[in-house]
Amino acid sequence: MAVLPPGVRPVANPPNRFSATEIEYLDGLLDEDGDETFAKVARLQVFEDSTRNVLATNDSPDLGFRWSVNPYRGCFHACSYCYARPTHEYLGLGAGTDFDRKIVVKPEAPALLREAFEKPSWQGEFVLFSGVTDCYQPLEASYRITRGCLEVCAEYRNPCGIITKAPLVERDIDVLVELGKVTDVSVTLSIPFWDVEKARAVEMSVATPQRRMKTVERLASAGIAVSVNVAPLIPGLSDEDIPHILRAAKEAGATRANTIFLRLPGAVAPVFEERLRSALPLRAEKVLRRVREARGGKLYESSFGKRMSGEGPYAEAAIAMFQRTAEQLGLARGCATEAPSKPSTFCRPGKKGDQLRLFG
Repeated sequence: MAVLPPGVRPVANPPNRFSATEIEYLDGLLDEDGDETFAKVARLQVFEDSTRNVLATNDSPDLGFRWSVNPYRGCFHACSYCYARPTHEYLGLGAGTDFDRKIVVKPEAPALLREAFEKPSWQGEFVLFSGVTDCYQPLEASYRITRGCLEVCAEYRNPCGIITKAPLVERDIDVLVELGKVTDVSVTLSIPFWDVEKARAVEMSVATPQRRMKTVERLASAGIAVSVNVAPLIPGLSDEDIPHILRAAKEAGATRANTIFLRLPGAVAPVFEERLRSALPLRAEKVLRRVREARGGKLYESSFGKRMSGEGPYAEAAIAMFQRTAEQLGLARGCATEAPSKPSTFCRPGKKGDQLRLFG
């Protein structure tokens, strides 16, 4: 099989539940020299979203926030377990490779967020970046949409939280420090693995766990509240890494930690299973069996109160190990997705000439 250049992947999408047609590509073809090439490959494509509303609402009783901003739809990180994959189906795209390489950006997000904050109905509620896809995926390096939104939060003293896998968040330490002077802000790094090979197998385009932990250290050293999310907890694959991650998090300066059991809604399940069998064939059956044991014989349980945690002896033992280790290390339970309980610091700036100018 021909070797694909960096950043290019063969197309593999589960059927879109909203589409009346399905496209299937051959595994490979022969080019004019007789070498095998992929019939269809996926390169990065970027689309602009012209939406006029940037604040998304959440009413799930399983989550600790109501409002979130998602500057991007789809995610270049290509984590095979990502619960957000089915959202791409609403765009008429696939939940597999399309989600990884057809990214929708919202360049007007900072301006739209400012408009939302100016509405009389806005009371300064906590805002999460992001509730769906990573707000610091690679495109943020050039688009700077998340940074612009954080500057708006600083201008209005609006509390916020960030959850990401990307060391790129270090670029915005200056903004986060200024935010911390006027309101509540915290950052959570998602680090479900400590073993590099296992991480690379299912988190195809993400920095290594050790590099992410360095980000935890740099944020904490800057005085920013930082936590680690050992999520998703994948039985038979990532659970054995829990003590290593928590010890490293404590040493890096994290004060809180959280874990969430693997979620495989809709089209996520076939994407995860395909990549698991391809990258870790000797572990695949063990992992899938233990997921089903923790989900009543299924790969996913959608009920509120159950979808974020597994059931049964194995899942309960893994979560108990997390809780016991965190307690021994002095790590509180929680992460940046939880709104602060104290009153909001939100304040609209005065006249245009008197607005808070933190960043020039």
